[in-house]
Amino acid sequence: MHDHPNSRHRTISDLSSQFATWVSDKTGSTWAFIVALSVIVVWACTGPLFGYSDTWQLVINTGTTIVTFLMVFLIQRAQNKGALAVQLKLNELVAAIDAASNRLISVEDLSEEELEVLHKHYRELATMAQEDERLAETHSVAEAAVRHDRKKKRRRERTDAAEPRRR
Repeated sequence: MHDHPNSRHRTISDLSSQFATWVSDKTGSTWAFIVALSVIVVWACTGPLFGYSDTWQLVINTGTTIVTFLMVFLIQRAQNKGALAVQLKLNELVAAIDAASNRLISVEDLSEEELEVLHKHYRELATMAQEDERLAETHSVAEAAVRHDRKKKRRRERTDAAEPRRR
């Protein structure tokens, strides 16, 4: 039986993603900083031993350049995954909220001009909200209670609808 052509790719991709996340987590730790600082201190202390030669300087320059070059890609990979996860969560929230505009789902795919139009729209809404005399005018406890009751009613309806299937 042959594996799907993408199954190997997915495995490599998954391993790569896990590795990038692991490296990002570890290199962002206090211990990683202490190790990096220790390497610099040891290198600096060996300066007199090597007469502060060009080779001595080249060692640290080459080492830091290689580490930096690799870390850029690993960190970017981990950040891309994290940013996508956050975007998906925000999309879910926008889709789940009745009063929210579904036009904002995947808003990150809009052009800069379209984003600017939306930005002006929300800036105008913010200006209108600031004109309210009190903060509670736009987000009252009564309004929150109505929303809560509506959500509770929907949950009950979903539970009641699922109940016959369970029996």
